[in-house]
Parts: sequence; structure tokens; C-alpha cells
Amino acid sequence: LQHCLHATKYFILECAVNNTMAEAPAEIHDCPGPESEKAGKVDSCQGCPNQSICASAQPQPPDPDLEVIRGRLANVQHIIVVVSGKGGVGKSTVSSQLAYALAQDEDVQVGVMDVDICGPSLPKIFGVEGQPVHQSGSGFTPVYVEDNLCVMSVGLLVKPQEAVTWRAAKKNGTIKQFLKDVDWGDLDYLIIDTPPGTSDEHMTLVRLLEKCNVSGCIAVTTPQEVALADVRKEINFCRKVKLPVLGVVENMAGFVCPNCKGESKVFPATTGGAAKLCDGMGLTLLGSLPIYPKLAQACDEGTAFVCPEWEGILTNLNARLADG
Repeated sequence: LQHCLHATKYFILECAVNNTMAEAPAEIHDCPGPESEKAGKVDSCQGCPNQSICASAQPQPPDPDLEVIRGRLANVQHIIVVVSGKGGVGKSTVSSQLAYALAQDEDVQVGVMDVDICGPSLPKIFGVEGQPVHQSGSGFTPVYVEDNLCVMSVGLLVKPQEAVTWRAAKKNGTIKQFLKDVDWGDLDYLIIDTPPGTSDEHMTLVRLLEKCNVSGCIAVTTPQEVALADVRKEINFCRKVKLPVLGVVENMAGFVCPNCKGESKVFPATTGGAAKLCDGMGLTLLGSLPIYPKLAQACDEGTAFVCPEWEGILTNLNARLADG
């Protein structure tokens, strides 16, 4: 995937320089991958800027940490990744709401992993900013929000107002450490909150989880086409890397007045919203969430608040999980 991304980037830059819009070279779509014995040697490699590097390089051996990660997460029943190609649609809010909704059952153990390295908002949302992360012989201990709800985030490792200015290698290494070195224990659900886009963090996460039992992902969108366009790209990415899409949650679907309880559409669904997206891409609409001022206040204050719509969303989600 990293190889294909580099080839795509090179192609786009070349088109920009030459002011052309030629058809994309075949290797972007048919790349055998740098680990393959055919790397740099098949017809689809012709014209790729990395052809000589791949042809001369030795195939990379399997990452031994993948087995370590599989062992670490062996007692996690469901791994759910929360994604969206668009920033600002409320992935972290949806992740926290999902965690709180699941944790309402005291017999259910829930963990939340925040891999939004540069914008880690979950410690603030969960009200655990400044809480120490302890280390023992079994690894790092996630911070507990409730007796059956824990979280791990870069936001717990840096000062609240400190900017995280890490390059890809350090970000990817942190994601591996969260998977490999955190003592998650026995969990019914591990929710992974991701940053927007389809870049390094997402490709690293998919690669590191390839030996684990990942249930799938939930795509978050808002009703307007500006968001939907990027969410379609995210869904196509998930399908390309064989990450099952459990369904779509439409966030900010309306505004509920705290006084009259009336609802108005703040972001009009000019192209049909999430329902039309799901119909067109063969997906399940898990549910829609309106804008609740009380929820925004709860996130700022780090207190628990679960929107009533989550009862229906969890019903639909559990049905999808039961389908396998």
C-alpha cells in the first residue's frame, strides 16, 4: 500500500508539472507489492518510479510483532475501527458515544484506542486529561474512565496543549506500541478512533491488525455532499484493504432545540445524505444522530452523556456483528 501510494503521488505530481490528465499507470492498480517475489519484474511495474528499487531489493521478512499483537489482542471479542475520510464529522464523539453506550451494561468490558496522533481529543471527552499511564511487567495500563471502560491515547502521554509534531515513522511506531505493549486484558469491544483520511495511520493499522480478528469499521459522515464525497473514498479504501464496513453513522443530522424539542436540519442532505450513500454502495445505515447541545457540553466537561438514538444504533450494529 505504501508503494502504491508513492506511485500515485509521483503520477499526480508528474501530471501537475506537465499539465496533463493522462490515464493512471497500471502499477497503481496492479502493484504486486514490495514484499512480492514479482516486485519490479512484472508488466504492471513498467513505468513505476520504484521499479529498479523493488527489482533489486530483497523481499521483506514478515514482521514478528504481528504475532505478538495477535497474542495481545487474543481476548478481545470485537475490534471496531471508527473511520471517515472527512475531518470534523465527529469521529471521536461517535467513538466515545459508542463506548459509553456499550459500557452501560456493567458486564461488558470496553476499551478505546485513540490513534488520532496529532489531534487526540478522547482524554478531554472522557475527562481523564492529566491521568498517568502506568507501566508494569505486563505492559502499559490504559486509563480507566469507568470500571468497565478504559482508554489509551497520545493525549495521555503529552501535555494537554503540546503540539504533536511527529513524522510518519514515529506515529506508526506509536500505533504499534498501543497494540503490542498496552495490557488491554479481556475486552468485549476494542474501539479504535482514527484520524481523517486514508494515509499512514490507516495503512499501518490495517497491516498491524492483519492477523487479528477485526470485526470491521464504522464510517461516520454528516449529511452534506462535501462530507459524503470523502466518506465514499474512505469506504473504497476499506474495501481495497479488505476491512469490512459494518455500517454508516450519520452525525449532526439535525439540531434538537433544548427548549421546544423541535428539530431543524442544519446540514441539508442535498444529495440524499447517508441513506442515499448506503443505498448506492450496498451498506447498512446504522442510524442518525442529531446535534445535542448537552452532548457538546458533556464532551467539553468530560462527563458521560449517551444520546437516546444509540439504542437503535446498537441494535443494528449487533445484528451486523452477528452476521459475521
